[in-house]
Amino acid sequence: MAYDILICDDEKDIVNALKIYLSQENYILHEAYHGKEVLQILNQEKIDLLLLDIMMPEMDGIQTMTELRKNYNIPVILLTAKTEDTDKILGLNLGADDYITKPFNPMEVLARVRSQLRRYTQLGSAVPVTEKIYQCGNIQLDDSEKSVTVDGEPVSLTPTEYAILIFLMQSINKVFSPKEIYTAIRGELPYGAEGTIAVHIRHLREKIEINPAEPRFLKAVWGQGYKLEASERSERP
Repeated sequence: MAYDILICDDEKDIVNALKIYLSQENYILHEAYHGKEVLQILNQEKIDLLLLDIMMPEMDGIQTMTELRKNYNIPVILLTAKTEDTDKILGLNLGADDYITKPFNPMEVLARVRSQLRRYTQLGSAVPVTEKIYQCGNIQLDDSEKSVTVDGEPVSLTPTEYAILIFLMQSINKVFSPKEIYTAIRGELPYGAEGTIAVHIRHLREKIEINPAEPRFLKAVWGQGYKLEASERSERP
């Protein structure tokens, strides 16, 4: 299966470099140079993954993330400079799945793209490995439908948020470190990127908790990591 990847950066040299890296795989590559073009292409083409620069004219990556997450749950990997840490965290809060720091390591680009596409396929249209319904309090996850509801109301999660939630739901009350969570959902060691898990956890809480500041279910254990806590768990095939 050939995946469609959209590369967006206002610097043509960077777009061309990424196209060279990604041309090693059987990807169909699209290009854009600001956020408005991204939204236009998403309306016209079936895009499976977006590589998105943060600093761009007309519509930057943060504005683009805000708009696209209203309608699309495709994986988004931010392209960031080392000086853009604040914007990087904001982008992750808005639903970005990962980031790559410039200058790029070609092997890292390929590995992160493969990882996101693999998870997106598993959580999207691919045949599910399991058909189970997980329950944690008022949160229900139906893995056969790839859906999550809170008090019966549907909740829209990004692929990364879904992966974290189902991973924790499969081991209710067990504490996992950020490194363990990152490795489990991505299938690779974080190499210092496990800090992104805290951002995804915070964003996930905003969607599944009544009061994200005082979570009932998705809890942090000081110095150890995170767990999904409930008095009881129901799971049926």
